[in-house]
Amino acid sequence: MKIGIVCYPTFGGSGVVATELGKALADNGHQVHFITYSRPARLDFFSENLFYHEVAVSNYPLFEYAPYEVALSSKMVDVVRFEKLDILHVHYAIPHASAAFMAKQILATFGINIPVVTTLHGTDITLVGRDVTYKPVVTFSINQSDGVTAVSEDLKKATYNHFDIVKDIRVIPNFIDLQRFRLTPKDHFKKAIAPMGERILVHTSNFRKVKRTKDVVLIFKKIIEKIPAKLLMVGDGPERVHCEQLCRDLGICEHIRFLGKQDAVEEILSVSDLFMMPSESESFGLAALEAMACKVPVISSNTGGLPELNVNGQTGFMSNVGDIEDMANNAIYILENDNRLHQFKENALNRAKQFDLSLILPHYVNYYAEIIEASARV
Repeated sequence: MKIGIVCYPTFGGSGVVATELGKALADNGHQVHFITYSRPARLDFFSENLFYHEVAVSNYPLFEYAPYEVALSSKMVDVVRFEKLDILHVHYAIPHASAAFMAKQILATFGINIPVVTTLHGTDITLVGRDVTYKPVVTFSINQSDGVTAVSEDLKKATYNHFDIVKDIRVIPNFIDLQRFRLTPKDHFKKAIAPMGERILVHTSNFRKVKRTKDVVLIFKKIIEKIPAKLLMVGDGPERVHCEQLCRDLGICEHIRFLGKQDAVEEILSVSDLFMMPSESESFGLAALEAMACKVPVISSNTGGLPELNVNGQTGFMSNVGDIEDMANNAIYILENDNRLHQFKENALNRAKQFDLSLILPHYVNYYAEIIEASARV
């Protein structure tokens, strides 16, 4: 198949999933064309089956805000026509689904019927999409898609609850590449971070309020009152400066390192003992899955799709959003006993194996074929 993938090229979950999916499809012989405004962050190697088409946005002075959606639609039309794509797969509803609808209508004037699959990832539904500014367009775009997928049952339910959706939504969960995300010996790195054998905790995110990154610091403060530990904060965003100030206010800066954005996050996970995700909302919890694949158990909230991933009492623990005390106690319970920690680590890996890329990829391939066949009959 010739597949067009439209996504945000950032470190966010939707962009990561879209890029890793495209790379896997290319490895399996499909021709994949990425269409976005810059090269995706995870598109980090050359393949004869991978192509990147940059969306150029006009800087004409009339426009206070560059009309990206229009430029994206035009680029999709161009790529579909001249690369003879079989299907378009757009990730994150805003603005990709509506841009795809416009492209589909334009292509129809050329006698081209291009099926469109829209994958919903989370905040495009639970946060941004519910804004009255966008809701009518999001609803229309989803209903006009030839196929719709969501990354968790919880996100599927939220979509039906908050939008007037008549389309069937197929749940295809996020996945993990166990060849990349796996525990590898990094003893020198671990010794540099925790020279006295302290437990190492880690949090990775885009440091938005929804991630409750200050809760991570407050939980860690309670942990180090009982267990020697270090905390690695990976990522960047608007809440980072507030977390850094909180560390100073609590007097625990010597135990915390802010590492910023990291490409090789699997190397950091390989030295970690516990992953913390106290988020306000998570449609799936991809960062937690990456941790579990590296044998790192998870302390998380019980929101969104996290209960579909983190098995309470086996791969880690879940608590109510904002329950810092319970999260700290659960973390201490795992970390205070070597045998217990080892068992949680094994359980985490075994759970991650259920989301192996090789198991999830066929669901997408089969869904593409199903949508293409149905579209041809129209």
